[in-house]
Amino acid sequence: MKAVTRQTFIAGLAVTALTLVAGTAFAQGPAKPGAPAPAFSVVDVDGKTQKLSDYAGKTVILEWTNHDCPYVRKHYNSATMQNLQKDMAREGIVWLSVISSPAGEQGHVDAARAKALTKSRDAAPASILLDPKSALARAYGAQTTPHMYIIDPKGRLAYAGAIDDKPSSSASSLNGAKSYVRQAVAELKAGKPVSEPATKAYGCVVKYAPVS
Repeated sequence: MKAVTRQTFIAGLAVTALTLVAGTAFAQGPAKPGAPAPAFSVVDVDGKTQKLSDYAGKTVILEWTNHDCPYVRKHYNSATMQNLQKDMAREGIVWLSVISSPAGEQGHVDAARAKALTKSRDAAPASILLDPKSALARAYGAQTTPHMYIIDPKGRLAYAGAIDDKPSSSASSLNGAKSYVRQAVAELKAGKPVSEPATKAYGCVVKYAPVS
C-alpha cells in the first residue's frame, strides 16, 4: 500500500446543524462516502487526545454507541459487536467507539462508567471517544446508535450507515443478517470499490447537545 502523508490525509472539519428524526435515517451531513473524512481531535476515556491524523495510512471505524439503546444492546448482548471489534483489530483496523450523548440525556456516561461498560461487556474498541458537546457527531452527521463509518487508509470516507441489513432491536433479527461493515472492509482489503458505500442507518436517535 502506498504511504499516505499527513497533509494529504487531514481533512478540514465541517460542522453543520442536523434535523434529527426518530427511528431510521439516511446518513446525512457533511461526511459523504468518497469525500475526505472530517478531521477530529477528541479526548478519550483515558484523557488522551485522539486525532484522525494519528491513524494516517490505516483503516478506521467509528461506531456511535449508547448503552441504553435497545438496538445497541441487541448487538452487544449477542456479542456481535464485540466479535466484530476483535476481528477488525486482527485485521489491523482501528476501532473507535463514540459516545455523543450530553449530560442529562440517555446514554451519557463519564470516562469511568464508559470503561466499566467496556470491561463488563468484553468489548474491544481501540479507544472510546467522549463527545458530550456532540461536535464529532455533527461533523459526521451521526444520527442513530449504532451508526457506522469506515475511513479508508487514504483518509476518505468509504462507508456510512447501518451495521447490518436488519433494522430491528430483536436478537432474532441477527440470524441471516448481512454485515455491511464486514462487506465494506473485505472489499477495501481486496482493493475493490465498496459496493454499498451508504446505507440507511437504524437505531436510537443520537441525543445532541445544544449548539453553544
